[in-house]
Amino acid sequence: MLQTSFAFAQPVLPIDTSQLSKCDHVARVGIVGSGNSARALAAYLSSQGHKVSMLVRDLTRLPGISESLNVRASGKIEGRFNLQQVATEPAVLLAQVDVVFIATLTTAYVEVAQKLAPFLESHHKVVLFSGKLGGALLFSRALTLAGGPNIPVLETDSLFACRVQDDESIWIRGFKRWTLFSGTSRSVTAKDGDTVTRFFPDLEAATNVIQRGLTDFGALAHAPVVLANMNAIDRQESFLFYYKGLTSRTVAILERIEEEFNLVAAAYGASLIPMKELLNRYYGCDTSSLHQAMQTVPNYRYSQSPSSLDHRFLVEDVTATLIPLQQFARLANVAIPVVDSVVTLAGVLTAIDFQGTGRSLKQYGFDGMSYEQVREVINA
Repeated sequence: MLQTSFAFAQPVLPIDTSQLSKCDHVARVGIVGSGNSARALAAYLSSQGHKVSMLVRDLTRLPGISESLNVRASGKIEGRFNLQQVATEPAVLLAQVDVVFIATLTTAYVEVAQKLAPFLESHHKVVLFSGKLGGALLFSRALTLAGGPNIPVLETDSLFACRVQDDESIWIRGFKRWTLFSGTSRSVTAKDGDTVTRFFPDLEAATNVIQRGLTDFGALAHAPVVLANMNAIDRQESFLFYYKGLTSRTVAILERIEEEFNLVAAAYGASLIPMKELLNRYYGCDTSSLHQAMQTVPNYRYSQSPSSLDHRFLVEDVTATLIPLQQFARLANVAIPVVDSVVTLAGVLTAIDFQGTGRSLKQYGFDGMSYEQVREVINA
């Protein structure tokens, strides 16, 4: 039985949606995706009175939702929430919405941008609901290359700790109270940031897209915790990922990676809050140390280990954060040896060529640019 103290944990109680900030007018919102984050986001936005539609690849993955046109949620948000439509064609969705949330795996962003590009118009705005590092840059560039319009693309983090249940409902066990958002540049963030804050008023604008992408505890912790427990995961032994997956000694790896995150952020004109404080702002916890913070986050008492090493905790976070982090670091002549080691080990374990498949400066539109030029663009 888990003996960890829960002195700082709060009970998982439903959010009183009547107390959530309501927008002055109803928005027409589209959500691309059908997984955990997409369903939680749909429930949240619908609870706020917005007209919510979903774009999914396959209706057979959610027959109950597509037929009833509602999402059932439990946990932090309780109830049954209406949808306007569940579409499988981008043209159908985009004709009915103004703001488009992308709630897919981040590794699908280029494909999603290519499919949406022919049907996006000048009035649309895009919000990536888990940008990782440089997601807005990647998506915006992919839209341009696919002939799409020059529209605002912003990013934030996925705000819900949630899990789809067998009955298609979504259990929302946690709701991040705070994080950053960003556009492709500082000026885009300033001009179009209200696209995010109208729905999530407690979020704050990032200094730049680098700061936003590195203000992400999952990006720091997922891959190294998987590596620290690779034998148990490979044997499909289940354990509480954050509570039992680390000791105070192995947290030293996370602390070194945090130092490297800070070095890269500083090279591009930004600073990061301590990760233990980030966890506290997310959910509330004991901030006496990073290890203690991880041991007292209420949601983490439910966070089970992956059942395979071929899991998004390793594949997605290396692909979408650690690989571009390496490239930004090299451009700025910043050494990040621990991150380099994590990437190398992840490649050995998964047999994936992350250097070839991960996000690149070329995909961001920075190919051939100097460090000074890239820094100027993202801070413009």
